[in-house]
Amino acid sequence: MSAVRRLKVLVVDDEPPARERLVSLLAEIEDVEVVGEAVNGQEALTRTDQLAPDVVLLDVRMPGMDGLEAARHLNVLEEPPAVIFTTAYDQYAVEAFETHAVGYLMKPVRREQLAAALTRAGRLTRAQLQKLAEGAARRSHIAARRREGLRLIPLEEVQYFLADQKYTTVRHVNGEDLIEDSLRLLEGEFGEAFVRVHRNALVAVRYLERIERNAEGQYFMHLRGCDAPLQVSRRMAGELKERFRI
Repeated sequence: MSAVRRLKVLVVDDEPPARERLVSLLAEIEDVEVVGEAVNGQEALTRTDQLAPDVVLLDVRMPGMDGLEAARHLNVLEEPPAVIFTTAYDQYAVEAFETHAVGYLMKPVRREQLAAALTRAGRLTRAQLQKLAEGAARRSHIAARRREGLRLIPLEEVQYFLADQKYTTVRHVNGEDLIEDSLRLLEGEFGEAFVRVHRNALVAVRYLERIERNAEGQYFMHLRGCDAPLQVSRRMAGELKERFRI
């Protein structure tokens, strides 16, 4: 008779007493194994990549990268873990995730509630991610899935996003990566930090340098740190030159 597979859980909270309580409660639940702990969202991503937990217990409010942003990045993984949010007072989290597909637990967490949440926890759906995006603060990083694991790209290092059918290319100071976020989603989330220069290109305002027009009348945008210019639509060229004086 084969042994029952234990559910692997990663506990993420910036407060040691909160982590200790969750670990203690999990020890009382059958067929559950705590495989690690993390103190913020960024460490949660690293530990998830290392430990491949089935479930991540994720505090909503943490310094640095919070739980809401970490959950969005976790879902980029090829096999993302289920996510259960824990919160002391975040009413938004309660409203956004009151569903059987993903759990939330109000602190102080009780063993019966935790056991029930583990039973029904599932990966985030696209609809839940969209709701998460609408209510959360904008991301501080862009997550790209690579062969060696998840790559986190600081937003301030992103020079532009370029859409091409299914994927979007992220050009940044250290190279290029592919993501699945649409330009519309990125433009809505990052607002004034990026500007549309073409139907398929979204450029970081901080890297804008100058606009040039070639002999054929086509406009091109030069970006600081980028060798190749980006094409600018004729409609956008005048608006960009007026708005940014470039």
